[in-house]
Amino acid sequence: MDISRMRIVRIWLGLMLRFFGISLAGGILGCAVPSPDSQMGNLASPSSWAASREAKAGIDRNWVASFGGAGLKNAVQEALSSNQDMRAAAARVDQAAAEARIAGAGRLPSLSAGASGQRSKQNFIGFPSGGGGEGLSSLFDQFGVSLSAAWELDVWGKMRANQQAAIADAEASERDFQAARVSLAAQVTKAWLALAEANEQVKLAEEGLVARRTLASAVRERFDRAIDTDGGSAAQVRLTAAEVSNGEGQLAQRKQERERVIRQMEILLGRYPSGSWIGAAVMPNFPRQTPAGLPSELLLRRPDILAAERRLAAATSKRREARLARFPSIRLTASSGTNSDALGRVLRSDLGIWSLAGSVTQPIFEGGKLLASEQRASAKEREEMAILQKTVLAAFGEVEQSLAAESFLAERERAAKQTKAMASEAAQRADEEFSAGTGDVLTLIDAKKLEIDSASQYVAIRRLRLENRVDLHLALGGDFSVSPK
Repeated sequence: MDISRMRIVRIWLGLMLRFFGISLAGGILGCAVPSPDSQMGNLASPSSWAASREAKAGIDRNWVASFGGAGLKNAVQEALSSNQDMRAAAARVDQAAAEARIAGAGRLPSLSAGASGQRSKQNFIGFPSGGGGEGLSSLFDQFGVSLSAAWELDVWGKMRANQQAAIADAEASERDFQAARVSLAAQVTKAWLALAEANEQVKLAEEGLVARRTLASAVRERFDRAIDTDGGSAAQVRLTAAEVSNGEGQLAQRKQERERVIRQMEILLGRYPSGSWIGAAVMPNFPRQTPAGLPSELLLRRPDILAAERRLAAATSKRREARLARFPSIRLTASSGTNSDALGRVLRSDLGIWSLAGSVTQPIFEGGKLLASEQRASAKEREEMAILQKTVLAAFGEVEQSLAAESFLAERERAAKQTKAMASEAAQRADEEFSAGTGDVLTLIDAKKLEIDSASQYVAIRRLRLENRVDLHLALGGDFSVSPK
Protein backbone atom coordinates (compact mmCIF):
# COMPACT_ATOMS: atom_id res chain seq x y z
CA MET A 1 0.00 0.00 0.00
CA ASP A 2 1.31 3.44 -0.99
CA ILE A 3 1.72 5.38 2.27
CA SER A 4 1.75 8.75 0.45
CA ARG A 5 -1.62 8.06 -1.08
CA MET A 6 -3.03 7.13 2.32
CA ARG A 7 -1.69 10.40 3.65
CA ILE A 8 -3.41 12.33 0.87
CA VAL A 9 -6.73 10.69 1.69
CA ARG A 10 -6.40 11.47 5.37
CA ILE A 11 -5.46 15.08 4.67
CA TRP A 12 -8.53 15.36 2.42
CA LEU A 13 -10.79 13.88 5.09
CA GLY A 14 -9.23 16.14 7.71
CA LEU A 15 -9.93 19.24 5.68
CA MET A 16 -13.55 18.20 5.16
CA LEU A 17 -13.95 17.43 8.86
CA ARG A 18 -12.49 20.80 9.74
CA PHE A 19 -14.85 22.58 7.37
CA PHE A 20 -17.74 20.59 8.79
CA GLY A 21 -16.87 21.58 12.34
CA ILE A 22 -16.49 25.28 11.51
CA SER A 23 -19.79 25.37 9.62
CA LEU A 24 -21.63 23.60 12.39
CA ALA A 25 -20.22 25.91 15.05
CA GLY A 26 -21.31 28.93 13.00
CA GLY A 27 -24.94 27.85 13.31
CA ILE A 28 -27.59 27.48 10.71
CA LEU A 29 -29.11 30.89 11.47
CA GLY A 30 -25.80 32.65 11.97
CA CYS A 31 -23.94 35.11 9.83
CA ALA A 32 -22.94 32.49 7.25
CA VAL A 33 -26.40 32.55 5.67
CA PRO A 34 -28.29 35.77 6.40
CA SER A 35 -32.04 36.09 6.39
CA PRO A 36 -33.54 37.09 3.01
CA ASP A 37 -33.82 40.80 2.34
CA SER A 38 -37.01 42.58 3.38
CA GLN A 39 -39.74 42.97 0.77
CA MET A 40 -41.37 45.98 2.48
CA GLY A 41 -39.86 48.39 -0.03
CA ASN A 42 -42.48 47.31 -2.57
CA LEU A 43 -45.34 48.50 -0.35
CA ALA A 44 -46.85 51.97 -0.10
CA SER A 45 -48.58 53.55 2.89
CA PRO A 46 -50.53 56.79 3.44
CA SER A 47 -48.89 59.68 5.27
CA SER A 48 -51.62 59.91 7.93
CA TRP A 49 -54.79 58.22 9.13
CA ALA A 50 -58.02 59.40 7.55
CA ALA A 51 -60.11 58.88 10.70
CA SER A 52 -57.68 60.67 13.03
CA ARG A 53 -55.19 63.43 12.37
CA GLU A 54 -53.30 62.63 15.53
CA ALA A 55 -50.18 60.57 14.96
CA LYS A 56 -48.46 60.22 18.28
CA ALA A 57 -45.40 58.02 18.18
CA GLY A 58 -45.07 54.80 20.12
CA ILE A 59 -47.40 52.05 21.25
CA ASP A 60 -48.77 51.57 24.74
CA ARG A 61 -47.19 48.39 26.14
CA ASN A 62 -49.17 48.62 29.39
CA TRP A 63 -52.62 48.47 27.84
CA VAL A 64 -53.55 45.13 29.44
CA ALA A 65 -53.18 46.53 32.95
CA SER A 66 -55.15 49.64 32.00
CA PHE A 67 -58.23 47.50 31.35
CA GLY A 68 -58.19 45.30 34.43
CA GLY A 69 -55.25 45.94 36.70
CA ALA A 70 -53.37 43.10 38.37
CA GLY A 71 -56.29 40.67 38.08
CA LEU A 72 -56.39 40.88 34.29
CA LYS A 73 -52.59 40.77 34.03
CA ASN A 74 -52.54 37.52 36.02
CA ALA A 75 -55.27 36.06 33.81
CA VAL A 76 -53.37 36.97 30.64
CA GLN A 77 -50.16 35.50 32.05
CA GLU A 78 -51.95 32.24 32.90
CA ALA A 79 -53.45 32.06 29.42
CA LEU A 80 -50.07 32.59 27.76
CA SER A 81 -48.58 29.71 29.71
CA SER A 82 -51.51 27.26 29.70
CA ASN A 83 -53.64 27.93 26.62
CA GLN A 84 -53.47 25.01 24.18
CA ASP A 85 -53.47 27.25 21.11
CA MET A 86 -50.37 29.00 22.43
CA ARG A 87 -48.66 25.68 23.03
CA ALA A 88 -49.49 24.61 19.49
CA ALA A 89 -48.16 27.91 18.11
CA ALA A 90 -44.94 27.50 20.10
CA ALA A 91 -44.55 23.96 18.74
CA ARG A 92 -44.95 25.28 15.19
CA VAL A 93 -42.12 27.73 15.82
CA ASP A 94 -39.90 24.85 16.97
CA GLN A 95 -40.86 22.86 13.87
CA ALA A 96 -39.97 25.72 11.56
CA ALA A 97 -36.63 26.25 13.32
CA ALA A 98 -35.85 22.55 12.91
CA GLU A 99 -36.75 22.75 9.22
CA ALA A 100 -34.29 25.62 8.83
CA ARG A 101 -31.56 23.56 10.45
CA ILE A 102 -32.40 20.61 8.18
CA ALA A 103 -32.17 22.84 5.12
CA GLY A 104 -28.81 24.17 6.25
CA ALA A 105 -27.42 20.68 6.71
CA GLY A 106 -27.49 20.14 2.95
CA ARG A 107 -24.74 22.74 2.47
CA LEU A 108 -22.36 20.96 4.83
CA PRO A 109 -20.18 17.92 4.16
CA SER A 110 -21.57 14.63 5.37
CA LEU A 111 -19.33 12.24 7.30
CA SER A 112 -20.02 8.63 8.19
CA ALA A 113 -18.07 5.86 9.85
CA GLY A 114 -18.69 2.16 9.66
CA ALA A 115 -17.49 -1.15 10.97
CA SER A 116 -18.21 -4.63 9.67
CA GLY A 117 -17.51 -8.21 10.60
CA GLN A 118 -18.27 -11.41 8.74
CA ARG A 119 -17.59 -15.14 9.19
CA SER A 120 -18.30 -17.56 6.38
CA LYS A 121 -17.83 -21.29 5.77
CA GLN A 122 -17.04 -22.95 2.49
CA ASN A 123 -17.34 -26.70 1.79
CA PHE A 124 -15.23 -28.37 -0.88
CA ILE A 125 -17.30 -31.22 -2.28
CA GLY A 126 -15.35 -34.17 -3.67
CA PHE A 127 -12.30 -33.65 -1.51
CA PRO A 128 -12.41 -36.14 1.37
CA SER A 129 -10.76 -35.18 4.60
CA GLY A 130 -9.28 -38.63 4.94
CA GLY A 131 -10.87 -39.29 8.31
CA GLY A 132 -14.55 -39.85 8.77
CA GLY A 133 -15.44 -39.45 5.14
CA GLU A 134 -16.56 -35.83 5.37
CA GLY A 135 -15.58 -33.27 2.75
CA LEU A 136 -13.11 -30.48 3.23
CA SER A 137 -14.40 -27.13 4.65
CA SER A 138 -12.89 -23.78 5.45
CA LEU A 139 -13.86 -20.85 7.71
CA PHE A 140 -13.21 -17.26 6.60
CA ASP A 141 -13.19 -14.14 8.82
CA GLN A 142 -13.43 -10.64 7.41
CA PHE A 143 -13.28 -7.41 9.46
CA GLY A 144 -13.24 -3.81 8.30
CA VAL A 145 -13.60 -0.20 9.36
CA SER A 146 -14.30 2.75 7.10
CA LEU A 147 -14.60 6.52 7.13
CA SER A 148 -16.23 8.37 4.27
CA ALA A 149 -17.14 11.96 3.49
CA ALA A 150 -19.23 13.59 0.79
CA TRP A 151 -19.80 17.19 -0.11
CA GLU A 152 -21.93 18.78 -2.78
CA LEU A 153 -20.40 22.14 -3.64
CA ASP A 154 -22.95 24.94 -3.64
CA VAL A 155 -21.26 26.75 -6.52
CA TRP A 156 -24.40 28.43 -7.86
CA GLY A 157 -26.13 29.10 -4.53
CA LYS A 158 -29.03 26.68 -4.98
CA MET A 159 -28.76 25.18 -1.50
CA ARG A 160 -28.13 28.62 -0.05
CA ALA A 161 -31.42 29.79 -1.54
CA ASN A 162 -33.17 26.75 -0.06
CA GLN A 163 -31.73 27.52 3.34
CA GLN A 164 -32.72 31.19 3.13
CA ALA A 165 -36.27 30.14 2.28
CA ALA A 166 -36.35 27.88 5.36
CA ILE A 167 -34.96 30.71 7.52
CA ALA A 168 -37.67 33.08 6.23
CA ASP A 169 -40.34 30.46 6.96
CA ALA A 170 -38.99 30.10 10.50
CA GLU A 171 -39.12 33.87 10.97
CA ALA A 172 -42.70 33.88 9.68
CA SER A 173 -43.61 31.24 12.27
CA GLU A 174 -42.10 33.41 14.99
CA ARG A 175 -44.24 36.34 13.81
CA ASP A 176 -47.30 34.09 13.78
CA PHE A 177 -46.52 33.13 17.36
CA GLN A 178 -46.28 36.80 18.30
CA ALA A 179 -49.60 37.50 16.58
CA ALA A 180 -51.22 34.59 18.43
CA ARG A 181 -49.82 35.93 21.69
CA VAL A 182 -51.27 39.40 21.19
CA SER A 183 -54.56 37.95 19.94
CA LEU A 184 -54.89 35.75 23.02
CA ALA A 185 -54.24 38.72 25.29
CA ALA A 186 -57.00 40.61 23.46
CA GLN A 187 -59.40 37.67 23.79
CA VAL A 188 -58.76 37.37 27.51
CA THR A 189 -59.22 41.13 27.91
CA LYS A 190 -62.52 41.03 26.02
CA ALA A 191 -63.70 38.09 28.12
CA TRP A 192 -62.74 40.08 31.22
CA LEU A 193 -64.79 43.04 30.00
CA ALA A 194 -67.70 40.73 29.16
CA LEU A 195 -67.58 39.34 32.68
CA ALA A 196 -67.43 42.86 34.11
CA GLU A 197 -70.52 43.78 32.11
CA ALA A 198 -72.26 40.54 33.14
CA ASN A 199 -71.58 41.31 36.81
CA GLU A 200 -73.11 44.77 36.44
CA GLN A 201 -76.05 43.41 34.44
CA VAL A 202 -76.77 40.86 37.18
CA LYS A 203 -76.62 43.62 39.77
CA LEU A 204 -79.00 45.80 37.75
CA ALA A 205 -81.38 42.87 37.25
CA GLU A 206 -81.38 42.19 40.99
CA GLU A 207 -82.09 45.85 41.76
CA GLY A 208 -84.83 45.89 39.13
CA LEU A 209 -86.43 42.77 40.60
CA VAL A 210 -86.43 44.36 44.07
CA ALA A 211 -88.10 47.50 42.64
CA ARG A 212 -90.75 45.41 40.83
CA ARG A 213 -91.51 43.40 43.95
CA THR A 214 -91.80 46.57 46.01
CA LEU A 215 -94.25 48.03 43.49
CA ALA A 216 -96.25 44.81 43.30
CA SER A 217 -96.48 44.71 47.09
CA ALA A 218 -97.72 48.32 47.22
CA VAL A 219 -100.37 47.68 44.54
CA ARG A 220 -101.49 44.48 46.28
CA GLU A 221 -101.80 46.38 49.54
CA ARG A 222 -103.98 49.00 47.90
CA PHE A 223 -106.10 46.33 46.27
CA ASP A 224 -106.55 44.49 49.55
CA ARG A 225 -107.69 47.72 51.19
CA ALA A 226 -110.05 48.24 48.24
CA ILE A 227 -109.30 51.92 48.03
CA ASP A 228 -110.55 52.65 44.55
CA THR A 229 -109.70 56.31 44.77
CA ASP A 230 -106.05 55.42 45.17
CA GLY A 231 -106.10 53.37 41.98
CA GLY A 232 -106.21 49.88 43.45
CA SER A 233 -107.58 47.33 40.94
CA ALA A 234 -107.24 43.66 40.05
CA ALA A 235 -105.73 44.54 36.64
CA GLN A 236 -102.96 46.51 38.29
CA VAL A 237 -102.25 43.60 40.64
CA ARG A 238 -101.94 41.22 37.67
CA LEU A 239 -99.81 43.69 35.75
CA THR A 240 -97.31 44.24 38.58
CA ALA A 241 -97.19 40.49 39.26
CA ALA A 242 -96.36 39.94 35.59
CA GLU A 243 -93.60 42.53 35.89
CA VAL A 244 -92.17 40.58 38.84
CA SER A 245 -92.13 37.39 36.77
CA ASN A 246 -90.50 39.28 33.91
CA GLY A 247 -87.83 40.57 36.28
CA GLU A 248 -87.14 37.06 37.56
CA GLY A 249 -86.69 35.85 34.00
CA GLN A 250 -84.32 38.71 33.20
CA LEU A 251 -82.26 37.96 36.30
CA ALA A 252 -81.99 34.27 35.32
CA GLN A 253 -80.92 35.30 31.80
CA ARG A 254 -78.23 37.64 33.14
CA LYS A 255 -76.88 34.92 35.43
CA GLN A 256 -76.83 32.47 32.54
CA GLU A 257 -74.83 34.93 30.45
CA ARG A 258 -72.37 35.38 33.30
CA GLU A 259 -71.93 31.61 33.62
CA ARG A 260 -71.25 31.38 29.87
CA VAL A 261 -68.60 34.09 30.03
CA ILE A 262 -66.92 32.43 33.02
CA ARG A 263 -66.63 29.13 31.15
CA GLN A 264 -65.33 30.94 28.09
CA MET A 265 -62.67 32.56 30.25
CA GLU A 266 -61.73 29.19 31.76
CA ILE A 267 -61.18 27.72 28.31
CA LEU A 268 -58.97 30.66 27.36
CA LEU A 269 -56.97 30.09 30.53
CA GLY A 270 -56.48 26.43 29.64
CA ARG A 271 -58.71 25.25 32.49
CA TYR A 272 -61.61 22.84 32.54
CA PRO A 273 -64.85 24.83 31.98
CA SER A 274 -66.40 24.05 35.36
CA GLY A 275 -67.84 27.53 35.88
CA SER A 276 -66.02 27.85 39.20
CA TRP A 277 -63.50 30.52 38.20
CA ILE A 278 -63.84 33.69 40.22
CA GLY A 279 -62.50 36.92 38.82
CA ALA A 280 -63.10 40.31 40.37
CA ALA A 281 -63.89 41.85 37.00
CA VAL A 282 -65.33 45.35 37.17
CA MET A 283 -65.96 47.82 34.38
CA PRO A 284 -62.85 50.01 34.24
CA ASN A 285 -62.60 53.68 33.50
CA PHE A 286 -61.62 54.56 29.98
CA PRO A 287 -57.86 54.47 29.41
CA ARG A 288 -56.11 57.44 27.93
CA GLN A 289 -56.23 57.99 24.20
CA THR A 290 -54.38 55.27 22.32
CA PRO A 291 -51.34 56.54 20.38
CA ALA A 292 -51.85 55.49 16.77
CA GLY A 293 -48.43 56.33 15.39
CA LEU A 294 -47.85 56.77 11.64
CA PRO A 295 -49.32 54.39 9.04
CA SER A 296 -45.82 53.56 7.79
CA GLU A 297 -44.89 52.33 11.27
CA LEU A 298 -47.67 49.75 11.06
CA LEU A 299 -45.78 47.89 8.34
CA LEU A 300 -42.89 47.31 10.71
CA ARG A 301 -44.96 46.53 13.80
CA ARG A 302 -47.92 44.28 13.00
CA PRO A 303 -46.86 40.64 13.31
CA ASP A 304 -49.28 39.37 10.64
CA ILE A 305 -47.83 41.83 8.10
CA LEU A 306 -44.30 40.84 9.06
CA ALA A 307 -45.22 37.16 8.77
CA ALA A 308 -46.72 37.69 5.32
CA GLU A 309 -43.59 39.59 4.24
CA ARG A 310 -41.36 36.74 5.42
CA ARG A 311 -43.44 34.23 3.47
CA LEU A 312 -43.00 36.38 0.38
CA ALA A 313 -39.24 36.41 1.01
CA ALA A 314 -39.30 32.62 1.35
CA ALA A 315 -41.21 32.28 -1.92
CA THR A 316 -38.66 34.52 -3.65
CA SER A 317 -35.81 32.33 -2.42
CA LYS A 318 -37.62 29.19 -3.53
CA ARG A 319 -38.13 30.66 -6.99
CA ARG A 320 -34.41 31.36 -7.17
CA GLU A 321 -33.70 27.80 -6.02
CA ALA A 322 -35.98 26.41 -8.73
CA ARG A 323 -34.14 28.43 -11.40
CA LEU A 324 -30.73 27.28 -10.16
CA ALA A 325 -31.83 23.65 -10.28
CA ARG A 326 -31.01 23.75 -14.03
CA PHE A 327 -27.32 24.30 -13.29
CA PRO A 328 -24.81 21.46 -12.90
CA SER A 329 -24.32 19.77 -9.53
CA ILE A 330 -20.73 19.17 -8.40
CA ARG A 331 -20.11 16.47 -5.79
CA LEU A 332 -16.88 15.39 -4.09
CA THR A 333 -16.46 12.15 -2.14
CA ALA A 334 -13.61 10.55 -0.23
CA SER A 335 -13.31 7.36 1.78
CA SER A 336 -10.66 5.49 3.67
CA GLY A 337 -10.60 2.26 5.64
CA THR A 338 -8.97 -1.08 6.32
CA ASN A 339 -9.96 -4.67 5.63
CA SER A 340 -8.41 -7.69 7.39
CA ASP A 341 -9.10 -11.32 8.22
CA ALA A 342 -8.08 -10.72 11.83
CA LEU A 343 -9.81 -8.32 14.19
CA GLY A 344 -6.52 -7.38 15.85
CA ARG A 345 -5.07 -6.09 12.57
CA VAL A 346 -8.09 -4.12 11.40
CA LEU A 347 -6.53 -0.75 12.34
CA ARG A 348 -3.19 -1.34 10.60
CA SER A 349 -2.54 1.33 7.97
CA ASP A 350 -0.76 -1.00 5.59
CA LEU A 351 -4.02 -2.86 5.11
CA GLY A 352 -5.87 0.33 4.14
CA ILE A 353 -8.05 1.01 1.16
CA TRP A 354 -9.05 4.45 -0.08
CA SER A 355 -10.85 6.29 -2.81
CA LEU A 356 -11.28 9.83 -4.10
CA ALA A 357 -14.03 10.84 -6.50
CA GLY A 358 -15.62 13.85 -8.04
CA SER A 359 -18.70 14.09 -10.24
CA VAL A 360 -20.55 16.70 -12.23
CA THR A 361 -24.21 16.17 -13.09
CA GLN A 362 -25.99 18.37 -15.62
CA PRO A 363 -29.77 17.98 -16.10
CA ILE A 364 -30.54 17.65 -19.81
CA PHE A 365 -34.05 16.33 -20.20
CA GLU A 366 -36.58 15.69 -17.44
CA GLY A 367 -39.84 16.00 -19.33
CA GLY A 368 -40.37 19.68 -18.44
CA LYS A 369 -40.14 19.04 -14.70
CA LEU A 370 -37.59 21.77 -14.01
CA LEU A 371 -39.45 24.37 -16.06
CA ALA A 372 -42.74 23.49 -14.37
CA SER A 373 -41.11 23.69 -10.94
CA GLU A 374 -39.80 27.15 -11.73
CA GLN A 375 -43.20 28.27 -13.02
CA ARG A 376 -44.87 26.91 -9.89
CA ALA A 377 -42.38 28.75 -7.66
CA SER A 378 -42.94 31.97 -9.62
CA ALA A 379 -46.72 31.61 -9.24
CA LYS A 380 -46.27 31.01 -5.50
CA GLU A 381 -44.25 34.20 -5.25
CA ARG A 382 -47.02 36.18 -6.96
CA GLU A 383 -49.55 34.61 -4.62
CA GLU A 384 -47.56 35.60 -1.52
CA MET A 385 -47.20 39.14 -2.87
CA ALA A 386 -50.97 39.40 -3.29
CA ILE A 387 -51.50 37.99 0.22
CA LEU A 388 -49.06 40.54 1.66
CA GLN A 389 -50.81 43.43 -0.09
CA LYS A 390 -54.19 42.13 1.10
CA THR A 391 -52.89 41.81 4.68
CA VAL A 392 -51.55 45.37 4.61
CA LEU A 393 -54.82 46.74 3.24
CA ALA A 394 -56.85 44.83 5.84
CA ALA A 395 -54.56 46.14 8.59
CA PHE A 396 -55.02 49.74 7.48
CA GLY A 397 -58.77 49.11 7.31
CA GLU A 398 -58.89 47.71 10.85
CA VAL A 399 -57.07 50.73 12.26
CA GLU A 400 -59.27 53.19 10.35
CA GLN A 401 -62.44 51.41 11.46
CA SER A 402 -61.38 51.38 15.11
CA LEU A 403 -60.39 55.06 15.01
CA ALA A 404 -63.69 56.00 13.38
CA ALA A 405 -65.74 53.81 15.73
CA GLU A 406 -64.18 55.54 18.74
CA SER A 407 -65.90 58.86 18.00
CA PHE A 408 -69.29 57.24 17.26
CA LEU A 409 -69.18 55.05 20.36
CA ALA A 410 -68.18 58.04 22.48
CA GLU A 411 -71.27 59.90 21.21
CA ARG A 412 -73.47 56.86 21.87
CA GLU A 413 -72.09 56.59 25.38
CA ARG A 414 -72.77 60.27 26.06
CA ALA A 415 -76.37 59.90 24.85
CA ALA A 416 -76.87 56.69 26.85
CA LYS A 417 -75.51 58.32 29.98
CA GLN A 418 -77.90 61.25 29.55
CA THR A 419 -80.83 58.89 28.92
CA LYS A 420 -79.94 56.93 32.05
CA ALA A 421 -79.89 60.06 34.17
CA MET A 422 -83.23 61.34 32.81
CA ALA A 423 -84.85 57.92 33.17
CA SER A 424 -83.67 57.66 36.77
CA GLU A 425 -85.09 61.09 37.54
CA ALA A 426 -88.41 60.22 35.85
CA ALA A 427 -88.68 56.99 37.83
CA GLN A 428 -88.05 58.85 41.07
CA ARG A 429 -90.74 61.43 40.28
CA ALA A 430 -93.23 58.74 39.22
CA ASP A 431 -92.60 56.86 42.46
CA GLU A 432 -93.17 60.03 44.48
CA GLU A 433 -96.40 60.81 42.63
CA PHE A 434 -97.64 57.23 43.02
CA SER A 435 -96.92 57.30 46.75
CA ALA A 436 -98.75 60.61 47.03
CA GLY A 437 -101.72 59.21 45.15
CA THR A 438 -101.41 61.63 42.23
CA GLY A 439 -99.76 59.23 39.81
CA ASP A 440 -100.97 56.02 38.19
CA VAL A 441 -99.31 52.63 38.30
CA LEU A 442 -98.84 52.36 34.51
CA THR A 443 -96.69 55.49 34.44
CA LEU A 444 -94.63 54.15 37.34
CA ILE A 445 -94.16 50.76 35.64
CA ASP A 446 -93.06 52.39 32.39
CA ALA A 447 -90.68 54.71 34.24
CA LYS A 448 -89.11 51.82 36.17
CA LYS A 449 -88.68 49.77 32.99
CA LEU A 450 -87.05 52.70 31.21
CA GLU A 451 -84.73 53.24 34.19
CA ILE A 452 -83.63 49.59 34.19
CA ASP A 453 -83.29 49.33 30.41
CA SER A 454 -81.35 52.60 30.07
CA ALA A 455 -78.91 51.57 32.82
CA SER A 456 -78.42 48.20 31.11
CA GLN A 457 -77.90 49.85 27.74
CA TYR A 458 -75.36 52.26 29.20
CA VAL A 459 -73.29 49.38 30.59
CA ALA A 460 -73.45 47.55 27.24
CA ILE A 461 -72.28 50.61 25.29
CA ARG A 462 -69.41 51.18 27.71
CA ARG A 463 -68.28 47.62 27.10
CA LEU A 464 -68.50 48.10 23.33
CA ARG A 465 -66.35 51.20 23.54
CA LEU A 466 -63.77 49.44 25.71
CA GLU A 467 -63.70 46.48 23.33
CA ASN A 468 -63.11 48.87 20.47
CA ARG A 469 -60.09 50.17 22.36
CA VAL A 470 -58.81 46.60 22.60
CA ASP A 471 -59.41 46.16 18.86
CA LEU A 472 -57.45 49.35 18.21
CA HIS A 473 -54.48 48.08 20.21
CA LEU A 474 -54.67 44.80 18.29
CA ALA A 475 -54.98 46.56 14.93
CA LEU A 476 -51.97 48.76 15.68
CA GLY A 477 -49.88 45.68 16.42
CA GLY A 478 -49.12 46.96 19.90
CA ASP A 479 -47.28 44.46 22.05
CA PHE A 480 -47.90 44.30 25.78
CA SER A 481 -46.20 43.58 29.05
CA VAL A 482 -47.77 41.49 31.81
CA SER A 483 -44.82 41.38 34.18
CA PRO A 484 -45.06 43.84 37.08
CA LYS A 485 -42.92 46.94 36.78
